[in-house]
Amino acid sequence: MKVRPTALEGAYTVEPEHLDDIRGTFYEALRTEELEQATGRPFVVSQVNYSVSRYNTLRGLHGVTDPPGQAKVVTCVRGALRDIIVDLRPQSPTFGDWHVSVLDAARGNAVLIPEGFGHGFLALTDDTCVCYLLSTVHVPGTQIDIDPLDPELALPWGFEEPPLMSHKDARAQSLRSALASGVLSSRFPEDVIDLDRG
Repeated sequence: MKVRPTALEGAYTVEPEHLDDIRGTFYEALRTEELEQATGRPFVVSQVNYSVSRYNTLRGLHGVTDPPGQAKVVTCVRGALRDIIVDLRPQSPTFGDWHVSVLDAARGNAVLIPEGFGHGFLALTDDTCVCYLLSTVHVPGTQIDIDPLDPELALPWGFEEPPLMSHKDARAQSLRSALASGVLSSRFPEDVIDLDRG
Protein backbone atom coordinates (compact mmCIF):
# COMPACT_ATOMS: atom_id res chain seq x y z
CA MET A 1 0.00 0.00 0.00
CA LYS A 2 1.12 3.57 -0.63
CA VAL A 3 0.80 6.02 2.26
CA ARG A 4 1.09 9.65 1.19
CA PRO A 5 0.99 12.80 3.34
CA THR A 6 -1.59 15.49 2.61
CA ALA A 7 -0.94 19.22 3.03
CA LEU A 8 -2.45 18.90 6.54
CA GLU A 9 0.08 17.68 9.09
CA GLY A 10 -0.74 14.22 10.39
CA ALA A 11 -3.32 13.41 7.69
CA TYR A 12 -2.51 10.81 5.03
CA THR A 13 -4.07 9.06 2.08
CA VAL A 14 -3.74 5.29 1.71
CA GLU A 15 -3.82 3.62 -1.70
CA PRO A 16 -3.71 -0.19 -1.81
CA GLU A 17 -1.90 -2.09 -4.54
CA HIS A 18 -4.31 -4.43 -6.37
CA LEU A 19 -3.46 -7.92 -7.59
CA ASP A 20 -5.83 -8.51 -10.51
CA ASP A 21 -6.51 -11.73 -12.39
CA ILE A 22 -9.41 -13.42 -14.17
CA ARG A 23 -11.19 -14.06 -10.86
CA GLY A 24 -11.20 -10.40 -9.85
CA THR A 25 -8.87 -8.53 -7.50
CA PHE A 26 -7.16 -8.84 -4.13
CA TYR A 27 -5.57 -6.12 -2.01
CA GLU A 28 -4.41 -5.38 1.51
CA ALA A 29 -6.61 -2.60 2.85
CA LEU A 30 -4.37 -1.76 5.79
CA ARG A 31 -1.10 -2.89 7.28
CA THR A 32 -0.56 -1.03 10.55
CA GLU A 33 3.22 -1.52 10.57
CA GLU A 34 3.49 0.27 7.20
CA LEU A 35 1.20 3.00 8.45
CA GLU A 36 3.38 3.48 11.52
CA GLN A 37 6.52 3.49 9.38
CA ALA A 38 5.08 6.23 7.15
CA THR A 39 3.55 8.37 9.91
CA GLY A 40 5.93 7.75 12.81
CA ARG A 41 2.96 6.91 15.05
CA PRO A 42 1.26 3.64 15.93
CA PHE A 43 -2.35 3.12 14.91
CA VAL A 44 -4.25 0.68 17.13
CA VAL A 45 -7.85 -0.17 16.26
CA SER A 46 -10.16 0.02 19.31
CA GLN A 47 -13.53 0.17 17.56
CA VAL A 48 -14.92 -0.46 14.06
CA ASN A 49 -18.03 1.34 12.78
CA TYR A 50 -20.00 1.27 9.52
CA SER A 51 -22.50 3.65 8.00
CA VAL A 52 -24.78 3.06 5.00
CA SER A 53 -26.12 6.10 3.16
CA ARG A 54 -28.46 7.00 0.35
CA TYR A 55 -27.23 9.06 -2.61
CA ASN A 56 -26.64 12.75 -1.72
CA THR A 57 -26.48 12.10 2.03
CA LEU A 58 -24.12 14.47 3.83
CA ARG A 59 -22.70 13.21 7.14
CA GLY A 60 -20.51 15.40 9.35
CA LEU A 61 -18.46 17.34 10.17
CA HIS A 62 -17.69 15.27 13.25
CA GLY A 63 -14.70 15.34 15.58
CA VAL A 64 -13.84 14.25 19.11
CA THR A 65 -12.61 16.38 22.01
CA ASP A 66 -9.11 15.86 23.36
CA PRO A 67 -9.15 13.99 25.66
CA PRO A 68 -9.95 11.32 24.67
CA GLY A 69 -9.07 12.21 21.04
CA GLN A 70 -9.66 9.83 18.17
CA ALA A 71 -7.76 9.01 15.00
CA LYS A 72 -9.62 7.26 12.16
CA VAL A 73 -8.91 5.31 9.02
CA VAL A 74 -11.93 5.78 6.74
CA THR A 75 -12.58 3.74 3.61
CA CYS A 76 -15.53 3.07 1.31
CA VAL A 77 -16.48 -0.59 1.07
CA ARG A 78 -19.49 -0.12 -1.24
CA GLY A 79 -20.31 2.76 -3.58
CA ALA A 80 -18.41 6.04 -3.61
CA LEU A 81 -18.17 9.24 -1.60
CA ARG A 82 -16.55 12.67 -1.48
CA ASP A 83 -14.64 12.75 1.80
CA ILE A 84 -13.55 16.00 3.47
CA ILE A 85 -11.35 16.42 6.53
CA VAL A 86 -10.83 19.75 8.32
CA ASP A 87 -8.01 20.67 10.69
CA LEU A 88 -9.73 21.69 13.98
CA ARG A 89 -6.48 22.12 15.96
CA PRO A 90 -6.30 25.81 16.93
CA GLN A 91 -2.52 25.64 17.41
CA SER A 92 -1.98 24.24 13.90
CA PRO A 93 -0.74 26.46 11.05
CA THR A 94 -3.41 24.77 8.88
CA PHE A 95 -6.29 25.36 11.32
CA GLY A 96 -9.53 25.58 9.32
CA ASP A 97 -7.91 24.16 6.16
CA TRP A 98 -9.35 21.08 4.49
CA HIS A 99 -8.46 18.14 2.26
CA VAL A 100 -10.81 16.41 -0.20
CA SER A 101 -10.60 12.80 -1.39
CA VAL A 102 -12.93 10.68 -3.47
CA LEU A 103 -13.10 7.24 -1.86
CA ASP A 104 -14.64 4.35 -3.76
CA ALA A 105 -15.02 0.64 -3.20
CA ALA A 106 -13.36 -0.30 -6.49
CA ARG A 107 -10.09 1.41 -5.55
CA GLY A 108 -10.26 0.59 -1.83
CA ASN A 109 -8.42 3.81 -1.00
CA ALA A 110 -8.60 5.34 2.47
CA VAL A 111 -7.83 8.43 4.52
CA LEU A 112 -5.96 8.45 7.84
CA ILE A 113 -7.46 11.25 9.94
CA PRO A 114 -5.47 12.24 13.03
CA GLU A 115 -6.78 13.38 16.38
CA GLY A 116 -8.09 16.94 16.33
CA PHE A 117 -9.68 16.82 12.87
CA GLY A 118 -13.28 17.01 11.72
CA HIS A 119 -14.55 14.54 9.14
CA GLY A 120 -17.53 14.40 6.83
CA PHE A 121 -18.59 12.95 3.50
CA LEU A 122 -21.17 13.19 0.73
CA ALA A 123 -22.50 9.87 -0.64
CA LEU A 124 -22.09 9.81 -4.43
CA THR A 125 -24.11 6.60 -4.92
CA ASP A 126 -27.07 4.88 -3.33
CA ASP A 127 -26.20 2.32 -0.67
CA THR A 128 -22.76 3.82 0.02
CA CYS A 129 -21.14 1.90 2.87
CA VAL A 130 -18.28 3.41 4.86
CA CYS A 131 -15.96 1.63 7.29
CA TYR A 132 -14.35 3.57 10.15
CA LEU A 133 -11.40 2.09 12.05
CA LEU A 134 -11.17 4.09 15.29
CA SER A 135 -8.20 4.45 17.64
CA THR A 136 -10.43 4.96 20.69
CA VAL A 137 -13.89 3.77 21.65
CA HIS A 138 -16.87 6.11 21.52
CA VAL A 139 -17.27 8.14 24.72
CA PRO A 140 -20.71 9.81 25.01
CA GLY A 141 -20.54 13.59 25.24
CA THR A 142 -17.15 13.98 23.51
CA GLN A 143 -18.32 14.48 19.91
CA ILE A 144 -17.75 17.87 18.29
CA ASP A 145 -20.22 18.76 15.53
CA ILE A 146 -19.32 21.52 13.06
CA ASP A 147 -21.73 22.85 10.43
CA PRO A 148 -20.62 21.19 7.16
CA LEU A 149 -22.16 24.12 5.27
CA ASP A 150 -20.37 26.80 7.34
CA PRO A 151 -19.85 29.62 4.81
CA GLU A 152 -16.48 30.52 6.35
CA LEU A 153 -15.19 27.01 5.63
CA ALA A 154 -16.83 26.96 2.16
CA LEU A 155 -16.22 23.24 1.74
CA PRO A 156 -16.46 21.95 -1.86
CA TRP A 157 -19.11 19.28 -1.39
CA GLY A 158 -20.21 19.46 -5.02
CA PHE A 159 -23.89 18.58 -4.51
CA GLU A 160 -26.39 19.81 -7.10
CA GLU A 161 -29.45 19.77 -4.83
CA PRO A 162 -29.79 20.16 -1.06
CA PRO A 163 -28.24 17.11 0.61
CA LEU A 164 -29.94 14.75 3.06
CA MET A 165 -28.70 15.60 6.54
CA SER A 166 -29.54 14.63 10.10
CA HIS A 167 -31.27 17.22 12.25
CA LYS A 168 -28.18 17.31 14.47
CA ASP A 169 -25.79 18.00 11.58
CA ALA A 170 -28.09 20.64 10.08
CA ARG A 171 -28.10 22.52 13.42
CA ALA A 172 -24.37 22.15 14.16
CA GLN A 173 -22.32 25.18 15.20
CA SER A 174 -19.93 27.07 12.96
CA LEU A 175 -16.19 26.63 13.34
CA ARG A 176 -15.96 30.14 14.78
CA SER A 177 -18.64 29.31 17.40
CA ALA A 178 -16.87 26.07 18.33
CA LEU A 179 -13.64 27.98 18.78
CA ALA A 180 -15.32 30.64 20.93
CA SER A 181 -16.95 27.97 23.10
CA GLY A 182 -13.53 26.60 24.06
CA VAL A 183 -14.28 23.05 22.92
CA LEU A 184 -11.40 23.24 20.43
CA SER A 185 -8.93 25.36 22.36
CA SER A 186 -8.87 24.08 25.93
CA ARG A 187 -5.10 23.53 25.84
CA PHE A 188 -3.92 26.39 23.66
CA PRO A 189 -3.93 30.21 23.91
CA GLU A 190 -6.39 31.95 21.64
CA ASP A 191 -3.79 34.41 20.35
CA VAL A 192 -2.34 31.78 18.00
CA ILE A 193 -5.64 31.52 16.13
CA ASP A 194 -6.57 33.62 13.12
CA LEU A 195 -9.80 32.69 11.34
CA ASP A 196 -9.48 35.78 9.11
CA ARG A 197 -6.03 35.02 7.73
CA GLY A 198 -7.34 34.88 4.15
